[in-house]
Amino acid sequence: MSKVAQELRLQLAKTLTTSGHLRTQPWRDAVESVPRHEFLRGGFFERIDGNGPTAWSPITPKTPRWLERCYEDESLVTQIAGTIVPGDLRGEIMRAPTSSSTMPGLVVRMWEDLRVEDDSRVLEIGTGTGYSTALGCHRLGDERVTSVEVDAGVSGCAGTALAQCDYYPHLIVGDGLLGYPDGAPYDSVIATCGLVSIPLAWVEQTRPGGTVLATLGGWMYSSELARLTVHEGGTASGRLLGGQVSFMLARPQSPPPLGILPDLDQGDEEPAKLAPDVLDDWETRFVAQLAASGTQRITLDRDGSTEHVFLDVEAGAWAALRQNGGQWLVRQGGSARVWDDIQGHVTRWRQAGAPHLDRFEITVTPDSQTISWPA
Repeated sequence: MSKVAQELRLQLAKTLTTSGHLRTQPWRDAVESVPRHEFLRGGFFERIDGNGPTAWSPITPKTPRWLERCYEDESLVTQIAGTIVPGDLRGEIMRAPTSSSTMPGLVVRMWEDLRVEDDSRVLEIGTGTGYSTALGCHRLGDERVTSVEVDAGVSGCAGTALAQCDYYPHLIVGDGLLGYPDGAPYDSVIATCGLVSIPLAWVEQTRPGGTVLATLGGWMYSSELARLTVHEGGTASGRLLGGQVSFMLARPQSPPPLGILPDLDQGDEEPAKLAPDVLDDWETRFVAQLAASGTQRITLDRDGSTEHVFLDVEAGAWAALRQNGGQWLVRQGGSARVWDDIQGHVTRWRQAGAPHLDRFEITVTPDSQTISWPA
């Protein structure tokens, strides 16, 4: 297998170079050297598409083309429902993924975007399978990489795979949103989980002039990679990098359960200035999240028609939109006017020329996080 795997690694590096994700020789050397399949010995899940809920089927080293699949540029789900791994299952499962091996193209793009130097000390949030961690170790050396994983079982499997490949970074089991202060200060922080807000701990644990690279989004699931430079005084600023990058949200920042829905028939209907399908666009949905960061979006079939419902569970606010002929109508209730906030923010963005997300600026202070488009 070693010769075949080596050829597959070389082909993967060539593919990632051609796509523009792999841009410098040190990271190409890492991709050509680190055996991704060793981090997928436990198998992964394949999505089974159908008319009902998404189902997942296990793929193991005994499955045909397992090795080849390990070196394709795709994300591979490695855990379902917080505990279930491929070896636990025969047949299919209809539960939500909770851990994965990120597509190599995104992994190396992020490492390249981090812009490390040979002597950089990096804090990685989200060890996962350990493949990304191994690339960091190959590039920087084991002693310069600290990786935090919230799931002890996932961290243990990653540690075994890393040791099998002769990499021995500092592996920490804990809440990655707290960073790891015992190893601070770091030159860079890189996160392989989605976020609603940048934890202040990461800024505090990064030296002034250092970099924080993470994916920012919201509970309507539009997100982008952000690169921030840390400043004196515990602040950081930077920009979104674009590319529609998404990760599973960090568990502590996942949306709350919807619970019992409010009475969506209360209140008066009025014409909506924007139709809810404007949020089918990735950039528009990201802008909407800035105005309603605690809002989740669902659709309901009621009285023979589809309603688009926006719920802020924690604030106790909601909006429900339905189409009547060619017109969209909205009802709103609770502590805030959710749809008014969304359509107002989207309208102002459009009036500014709808600048692309890679022009948006982020500022993090001890008191707040702001994301805005250029004036």
